[in-house]
Amino acid sequence: MIGFDEGQLVQWLSPLLWPFLRILAVFSVAPMFSSRAFPMRAKVAFAFLIALAAQAGLPPGMAISVNDPRATGVAAQQVMVGLSIGFAVRLIFACMELAGEVIGFQMGLNFAAFFDPAMGSQSSAMGRFFGQISLLLFVATNAHLLVIGALMRSFEVFPVGDPLLATLARMPLHQFGAELFATGFWIALPVVGMLLFTNLALGIVSRVAPQMNIFAIGFPITLVVGMIGVALTLPMLDQPFQALLGKVIERFF
Repeated sequence: MIGFDEGQLVQWLSPLLWPFLRILAVFSVAPMFSSRAFPMRAKVAFAFLIALAAQAGLPPGMAISVNDPRATGVAAQQVMVGLSIGFAVRLIFACMELAGEVIGFQMGLNFAAFFDPAMGSQSSAMGRFFGQISLLLFVATNAHLLVIGALMRSFEVFPVGDPLLATLARMPLHQFGAELFATGFWIALPVVGMLLFTNLALGIVSRVAPQMNIFAIGFPITLVVGMIGVALTLPMLDQPFQALLGKVIERFF
């Protein structure tokens, strides 16, 4: 009769447990994977499947037993690395949504705000539109596969068992803040420039013809100009999106 003891069971499960924790942490934060439309059981099963399929390509030295005194620290490290990867990808979507918020503010559409269940806060129509476009680009450019590839590569860059503080020090995500903030404004700059010239022209018209009700015609004009600007810039939106994604992925390679 074939049998096995507890030590053998721990030895078999330990190399599978740590990648599973890191992958599941990414799925809990990263866009598309963290969607409420993606059932929790499916997330757990998908994370387990990826961890099982990646066993052949993972670096050696991951057989840290769950009975080891370092097990708690290793589990915390896996969760923090996974959350950092998912949060870095989420920052790209926040950058695109920031561009939409700025454009919507200049168009006068900020009053058209509604509750966004994904963020748990109010979101304007243009911000939500740019967020959905980012999700479309995320799938169309196979960025979800790049995220999974970066996740597998992270086991070589941030090996299992490294100190947690040393691991976090090697991926300073706070440095992305200023760069992503500036990129969001650069994305919105063409449409904002068009709206700025439109408002300047409306100001000149109001001074030349004071009897004209500028408030009655100003909103439709700025709305139409904003829609035209968004339609013209949408075909070029994939370039800044891929550039941001490349910078984020490089952080974990």
